[in-house]
Amino acid sequence: MSTTITPAPSFELETYKPLDNAELDRRVAAVKQQLGNDLLILGHHYQQDEVIAHSDLRGDSYQLSEMAAQNTDCRNIVFCGVHFMAETADILANRPDVLEQRGHRVTVTLPDMAAGCSMADMAAIDQVENAWDELGEIIDNSDITPVTYINSAASLKRFVGEHGGIVCTSSNAEKILEWAFEQSSRVLFFPDQHLGRNTSLKMGITNDQMPVWDPYAEELGGNTEAAIQNSKVILWKGHCSVHQMFQPEHVHSFRERVEDIKIMVHPECPQEVNDLADVSGSTGKIIQEVKAAPAGTKWAIGTELHLVNRLKHEHPEQEIHFLSPVICMCATMYRVDLAHLCWSLENLANGTPVNTIEVDDETSKWSLIALQRMLDVSK
Repeated sequence: MSTTITPAPSFELETYKPLDNAELDRRVAAVKQQLGNDLLILGHHYQQDEVIAHSDLRGDSYQLSEMAAQNTDCRNIVFCGVHFMAETADILANRPDVLEQRGHRVTVTLPDMAAGCSMADMAAIDQVENAWDELGEIIDNSDITPVTYINSAASLKRFVGEHGGIVCTSSNAEKILEWAFEQSSRVLFFPDQHLGRNTSLKMGITNDQMPVWDPYAEELGGNTEAAIQNSKVILWKGHCSVHQMFQPEHVHSFRERVEDIKIMVHPECPQEVNDLADVSGSTGKIIQEVKAAPAGTKWAIGTELHLVNRLKHEHPEQEIHFLSPVICMCATMYRVDLAHLCWSLENLANGTPVNTIEVDDETSKWSLIALQRMLDVSK
């Protein structure tokens, strides 16, 4: 394992679950006051409102980790997000140049270790390594650049770092793919097939040049040798469980029912939905589009429910709808509730941190190389 996980429940979590939000709010605020600048709470956009209310910084996964790394005062980061985000925070906040400036390591805590990411879990390191070896039997590995979405385990970031590859986010995926094609004629893109496909289609790559690699297939990811040889982008069979839910009929329904409605979706949505949207963009772009829109604008937004509801609350001058008729939230992100946050914070204050996440040095080194390539390309 590349990540050390240290659960040490000094205060029993079960004693926190019956507490009401008012009591939990009071106790969280007390710890924040006690720890002061030593503590930094990061809240991902998809978190519940009562958790976001206590966050010092709000953003997407990479943005939060980078902002945390720039904080030279904190000694403890509590990441209200999912596992791969806490790993990235540990890598960036404890990189050598930051450590030298800060003078001490930062402890990174994930309030609930069960807060994983179903998409990230769809590409395990052994599966990617096996795919790489199989591909090497058909085509030249040196002519493939691996690209991993930021929504992936540290072990996969290490893999792309070691193999001349790079990390991408949903906001810079096109730039990253352009860079990748300067290195080689092919790309292996994982773990989200939809972001890879939607971005590649914008660049003129066709679906017949994008075979999908199924890690559970017996041979060649379920593809023929000809399909692999004809490929430009080899997509991984992975997806976001939230964005996979949105369907073309949801778009058609809103267009029929609501005059002048604009459809905005995340590029993790399937191609059939992405192609019908007026706007496709990252979480950050979705937020900015709503902020910049004039009063009276009507939106149907295809992304995580908590974020859409928060936008609706913060922009009453606009008409904002959730694109799907079915409730669709990030179930793993939802695990980080106020009880888990309070439990993890009081353990920190007690000097017995729980659920700390520390990425090993070698994985951190190669992950940083892949992340730095992304930063250089994105400038």
